[in-house]
Amino acid sequence: MAQQFSLTSRIKLSNGLSMPRIHLGVYLTSGQETSNAVQWALEAGYRAFDSAQMYRNEKEVGSAILRFLSSSSNTADLKREDIHFTSKLASNSSYDSARKSIKQSVQQCGLGYIDLFLLHSPYGGKAARLASWKAVEDAITEGEVKTGGVSNFGVKHLQELLASKPRILPAVNQIEVHPFNTRTEITSFCQQHDIVVEAYAPLARALRMKHPVISSLSDKYSCTPAQLLVRWSLQHGYVPLPKSVTKERIIQNGDVSGFVIDTKDMEKMDALDEYLVTDWDPVDAD
Repeated sequence: MAQQFSLTSRIKLSNGLSMPRIHLGVYLTSGQETSNAVQWALEAGYRAFDSAQMYRNEKEVGSAILRFLSSSSNTADLKREDIHFTSKLASNSSYDSARKSIKQSVQQCGLGYIDLFLLHSPYGGKAARLASWKAVEDAITEGEVKTGGVSNFGVKHLQELLASKPRILPAVNQIEVHPFNTRTEITSFCQQHDIVVEAYAPLARALRMKHPVISSLSDKYSCTPAQLLVRWSLQHGYVPLPKSVTKERIIQNGDVSGFVIDTKDMEKMDALDEYLVTDWDPVDAD
């Protein structure tokens, strides 16, 4: 029996903590647009939000979460600890710079601490990557961050970090992954090393919604192409971060418990890989 997934489903992390299986992405959103998306998502049952220093919307996401928690819309009587907030370091440089930057993010979001903090990319070189990771470790030790991870790391970057014998292991690697860019080498490595794969751009930024395979399977399972892509991600064990600023789509994208993609159809979707990169691709950076 395939696992049922909903907005309340959680995945266990290597550090013993857990996080929701579906997060709302807020990349390229700002101001009221961000606030509305977060509000609608919380009302729909989302419990996790993926921000970053680079997105310049940590404050809007944090404020919208706090407003919701203290409002009459919070019918489930949720507390801060029921919500999962992610941010990311804009650039890797020195330990001091990274440490200061993490503190600024905690202050910006206004949530008291950050649930998941990632190195946004491997750019900057080995010394900068390892120094920045030490800053994440110390932020965890000091209670500013609960869980540390990385983003856009290729296998060689993960191997380098693990070989440095860090005090705290990365629990997450957030990469672009969807049927049109399956990144099997990275996802296999992560799963072998108990690193949860977070899938950004799980909808391939709507570039392949009308692909014949996606269309026919959406019809077969009576779901939207976006729901099919979110479900594919979940069935692979990933944590998808579907992004939308439309209330109806935010609700739809999280409503994927009503169907299960069978094994043959999962394989059919896996075979769509064309290494489609919808944004940047730092996984091979030096």
